[in-house]
Amino acid sequence: MEKPNNKSLNIYFYHTRLTRESYEEWKQFRFPGHILYGLPLLENHGIHSIMHRYKYFPKRWQLTFYATREILCCKEQYDILYGTSFRGLELIIFLHALGLYRKRIVVWHHQALRNSANKWRERISNFFYRGIDHMFFFSRKLIQDSIATHKTSEKKFQLIHWGPDLKFYDHLLQELPSNRQPEGYISTGKENRDILTLIKAFAQTHSSLNVYISETCGNINYKKLLEGIYIPSNIQLHFTEGVIPYLLAQKVAGCRFIVICCLEFPYTVGLTTLVEALALGMPIICSRNPYFEIDIDKEKVGISIPYGDVEGWINAINYLETHPEEAAEMGRNARKLAEERFNLEIFSKEIAESLFEQAEK
Repeated sequence: MEKPNNKSLNIYFYHTRLTRESYEEWKQFRFPGHILYGLPLLENHGIHSIMHRYKYFPKRWQLTFYATREILCCKEQYDILYGTSFRGLELIIFLHALGLYRKRIVVWHHQALRNSANKWRERISNFFYRGIDHMFFFSRKLIQDSIATHKTSEKKFQLIHWGPDLKFYDHLLQELPSNRQPEGYISTGKENRDILTLIKAFAQTHSSLNVYISETCGNINYKKLLEGIYIPSNIQLHFTEGVIPYLLAQKVAGCRFIVICCLEFPYTVGLTTLVEALALGMPIICSRNPYFEIDIDKEKVGISIPYGDVEGWINAINYLETHPEEAAEMGRNARKLAEERFNLEIFSKEIAESLFEQAEK
């Protein structure tokens, strides 16, 4: 693949998870490259990445001090700090705003910028965003909401068409038995899932559902939430502490349909599961999240349901069961969408071009 302007660029790649280990797994088709936010293919575009040595810390301030020390003590030369999130980079960003850290900073911003009613917090926040040179967003809606805050220049905002690592999923499918018969529905993911609505809906159908979810995520303890709730035999719950993306992807590939039932939050809840469905060519039933860049209904890859609409979920499940030809077409549309518009190759190229542009400023 041709390098932009035939130039080369060194970046410090910051991720909020183990990076070197995941990168090595990616080489063996055991880790999906899109969760590394373009890292695996940046070298093809002339970009060399110095990988941050991530460590887990229970407290955010501990992570921040560790990350600050690692970055400031890095002896390798680089031009840009590229972060998959600003979590842990707060001190570095403030130092950059003060002119004490001179490298350009480009980060993914997973939610829209927000205003604060507290004037001092608002002033601090505005100063903080002076320390970020460029931000990547998952959708236009996130950018529109960010522009409305007037916190920083909208020239810093860029939409990236984040999508799945198709080669990873193609290799995974090749490893599965050729005579496999996908059956039932599957729900994966851990963040802000509306498990109660999902269970209420499937309890009124005969369709089988497997739910894979972390026991606890954020402020929700799903195991405690489900205590005392009647779970019919067509629904199987699996708590997934320690399950890696490769194993979950195998589970997903063994099913006919993906369901993404989420709580209402102002960001792209469920996006990782959505792009996995596209890569595997699977029909989708999904909560109608306005922050997705992908319009599920318009693209005819599945059916979207308003938040908390149990009856809507029941109707969607019954529709897929009784319209197999339409469901199969949704799956083909999903894969086509991934091949043409949302995939690792496309968004890695977009990131590479942007990083070179930032390096020239």
